[in-house]
Amino acid sequence: MHLSAMTVFPVKSLRGIETESAWVEARGLHADRRWLITNAQGDFLTQRTHPRMALVTTELVSEGVRCTAPGIAAITIPYEPLAPTTLNVTVWQSTCQAHIVDATLDQWFSDYLGLACHLVYMPETTRRVVNPLYAAPGDIVSFADGYPVLLAGQSSLDDLNARMAEPLPMARFRPNLVISGTDAFAEDTWARIRIGTVEFAVVKPCARCVMTTVDPARGEFAGKEPLRTLATYRRDGDKVLFGQNAIPRGSGMVRVGDSVEVIAVREPQRGVQ
Repeated sequence: MHLSAMTVFPVKSLRGIETESAWVEARGLHADRRWLITNAQGDFLTQRTHPRMALVTTELVSEGVRCTAPGIAAITIPYEPLAPTTLNVTVWQSTCQAHIVDATLDQWFSDYLGLACHLVYMPETTRRVVNPLYAAPGDIVSFADGYPVLLAGQSSLDDLNARMAEPLPMARFRPNLVISGTDAFAEDTWARIRIGTVEFAVVKPCARCVMTTVDPARGEFAGKEPLRTLATYRRDGDKVLFGQNAIPRGSGMVRVGDSVEVIAVREPQRGVQ
């Protein structure tokens, strides 16, 4: 088994950056989802309600995160706000403190999305904790939905695509780490793995939502797949599952091509075939 692809998503719900190497830290891959777009009240925005976010590309440059989008001039987000203003922001059921980066950037995203927005940054002082049902004390996460790292098996996508009329790219599922050389859905049974020299606790299957039905090339909803097919064989109650949430157990560099070792296993999620 080996790590075959890796993606960092600097701004939550914008297009990610494929990379050959990344530093793993407590919040996940370095720079992953450290920025967030909110409405005027501080509630998080994603492709679930604003699919055009899929068309905003990101690039890490020396000055910060460069963002480009159709019909609007490119902008660069500085790595840290120069004169930050604190705002309480909400991601699902968790609320934490963030820093508004700059009024000009707020206006850029407001113009693009057509509603009043803030672009915020998670400073090192913010400690957004992971769900204690699945985490160890002290585990923290960025602005990701709930866990520091999302991983998926390439064979699992191949299995799904074999069941559908039209194959879909892995980008629909937005994993940080893609692992090849496994059986389909082998990741269901992993409890702890090592990639290169870095260990990860694999703690929970990822329940998928309408965001997987957004075509990232068009920034539009594109029908009921893959949820419709996943529901036929990857269902647990009212949830459909693809991929696994993971928490780093240590820090270090991981690289595409690194070997993947399963250190501990667990029983698959109830009801999943």
